Amino acid sequence: MLPGFMPRYLTVGRKSIMPRGTNQKFKLYRLAQIMLERTDEEHYITMPEIIAALEEYEITADRKSIYNDLRDLEVLGIEVEGEPSGNRYHYHVVSRPFELPELKLLVDAIQSSKFITERKTNALIKKLEKMVSMYEAGKLQRQVYVSGRIKTMNESIYYTVDAIHNAISENKKIRFQYFQWNVKKEMELRHNGAWYHVSPWGLSWDNENYYLVGYDAGVQQIRHYRVDKMLHIQMSEEDREGKEYLSRLNMADYTRKSFGMFGGREREVKLLVENNLAGVIIDRFGKDVMMIPADENHFTVNVTVRVSSQFFGWIFSLGEGVKILAPADVAAQMKETLARLLGQYE
Repeated sequence: MLPGFMPRYLTVGRKSIMPRGTNQKFKLYRLAQIMLERTDEEHYITMPEIIAALEEYEITADRKSIYNDLRDLEVLGIEVEGEPSGNRYHYHVVSRPFELPELKLLVDAIQSSKFITERKTNALIKKLEKMVSMYEAGKLQRQVYVSGRIKTMNESIYYTVDAIHNAISENKKIRFQYFQWNVKKEMELRHNGAWYHVSPWGLSWDNENYYLVGYDAGVQQIRHYRVDKMLHIQMSEEDREGKEYLSRLNMADYTRKSFGMFGGREREVKLLVENNLAGVIIDRFGKDVMMIPADENHFTVNVTVRVSSQFFGWIFSLGEGVKILAPADVAAQMKETLARLLGQYE
């Protein structure tokens, strides 16, 4: 027998008996698990309860060793506090990586995100529940059923996003196929299944959807693609192109100008806006936008947008509260759009 070696089994007669506490090497891990799962700001655990909980994992411990272990948990970032309760103390975790209100915000964000499927939504929330006690986890579970929002049906979106990030970090182009839904509710590949070859430069979140913003060398334009409609993404051997163009592009600015991420020619447009819609303008274009009083009830504002049907739809949605003043050709396009739509109902 090697010096210092302790036999794992004791032999009594013909029987081999495993000594008590054979799971001692997991003691600190299980103690952390017990404290995180069973305590929070409102729920405590006593020393006898800690000892009993460890025994559920076939771990034996005395009070003195547990006192030391509770102090050692601080090294793992788990701060435990003991408070007197009658003639004994009880203990609870006082700090966690995330507070309950923060996790509720994350749950709401996941639940309201269209690009996250229902199955993945539930899986992600289950993982977040592990970051609070079993008592607080119930408060997160109730959040899951807040709304029956429409979700994407493309389960591979997470791997698509990961592949895009990898391509960006490797400075490589990507290849993928793009689909749309047909009236039979079937995936239908666009351009007869042709492969798109694009230089990825960023991801953008707009109107509850995730978009890839990339450079298409074939048409020498910046294009954007719904990530949940991209299929079979592959990293190319070719280096990305369009850096000189993208270096002049502010991604947040680009998203703000592109209504619903629809493309269009970039123009500076002058609008006449009712005062009560000032918040709508600020929400869309930011607080730095200059609003010049026109009369007691209106102001004018110059904004840069990508003129598209989505932009005209936004103007129409604000009714009589907004009017395009200039340039004249954009105002004329708005008139043509309204006349064409009116024609559908004659």
